[in-house]
Amino acid sequence: MKELELKYGCNPNQKPSKIYMSDGSDLPITVLCGRPGYINFLDAFNGWQLVSELKKATGLPAATSFKHVSPAGAAVGLPLSETLAKIYWVDDLGELSPLASAYARARGADRMSSFGDFIALSDVCDVDTARLIKREVSDGVIAPGYEPEALEILKQKKKGNYNVIQIDADYVPAALEHKEVYGITFEQGRNELNIDKDFFSNVVTEKKELTDAAKMDLAISMITLKYTQSNSVCYVKDGQAIGIGAGQQSRIHCTRLAGQKADNWWLRQCPKVMELPFKEGIKRADRDNAIDLYIGEEYMDVLADGAWENIFTEKPDVFTREEKRAWLDKMTDVALGSDAFFPFGDNIERAHKSGVKYIAQPGGSVRDDNVIDTCNKYGMVMAFTGIRLFHH
Repeated sequence: MKELELKYGCNPNQKPSKIYMSDGSDLPITVLCGRPGYINFLDAFNGWQLVSELKKATGLPAATSFKHVSPAGAAVGLPLSETLAKIYWVDDLGELSPLASAYARARGADRMSSFGDFIALSDVCDVDTARLIKREVSDGVIAPGYEPEALEILKQKKKGNYNVIQIDADYVPAALEHKEVYGITFEQGRNELNIDKDFFSNVVTEKKELTDAAKMDLAISMITLKYTQSNSVCYVKDGQAIGIGAGQQSRIHCTRLAGQKADNWWLRQCPKVMELPFKEGIKRADRDNAIDLYIGEEYMDVLADGAWENIFTEKPDVFTREEKRAWLDKMTDVALGSDAFFPFGDNIERAHKSGVKYIAQPGGSVRDDNVIDTCNKYGMVMAFTGIRLFHH
């Protein structure tokens, strides 16, 4: 197939729309089910690159959950703890395959943002992963292949209209890439930067030790940022992104946004939140919404009289600011990556509140000394990569 006609472009009024290979060769994908759209393919191709690089860097199966051309979550296939399985709503599925665990983590870190996602998988989609995908609200999936039973499960989704794309894992794009804006063609070399454990060798803080786990988390952070709309920062813990801030004009706003998402991920693990008395029959998405409100500043939206009765069997106590801070103080060993330098130490101050211990960023600010001093104040380990990772 040399070209594929799409229903429309980014918006319904943008017609005609299609994808094709400019050199006339065959597309490296096959649509096995559904009719993917313009934005679906943008998410699919960016997501595929991300998970392919995560697999290469870590040796583990990887998954990402994409929304609006930025990842809402990304992870590798480490086993889930009982707590994570419960807050990701997969504790009823038993032991998951590594690939399914990767998607559970990618989807579960920020379930609000992942609602209606496009999924990318580094490995052939197995039955465990297909069963997990089938019950979530999602637009589609891209993978290098599908087990026969897994494909049949996915074809049942959305009354047979779920988007399932198979990509040729051996496809290598041209070294130069192009895009057109306002009738003008832009050309640049592809960002083929290889990110591995040696990427973080230039440690500039007083504390120098980067554990193997920290290097893996930093690599996950930087690879995720490589495919996140800039400005962007990414908090990672135990093999998965836990807070991604994308497309912010100010880096401190980006750090705060991603930090709040990381905080929410940790707050969801607090016993007070995990033991919320939900009524029978409350859907997962409604539980996610209720939890997000309960742990935030708008908690009265679910605790007010006339509101809580629709969700809970009894009225929960308020999750006070003091209780939340005490729980957040238990979050440790978080890694943080930034796609460009931190211009001020305020980013480090904010990162410290979310348990950050390891940082990777390009460096090169006139205030690098201030940023390093702030890291030293909190005993953090920071590496300068010397390379910016803007993505637009």
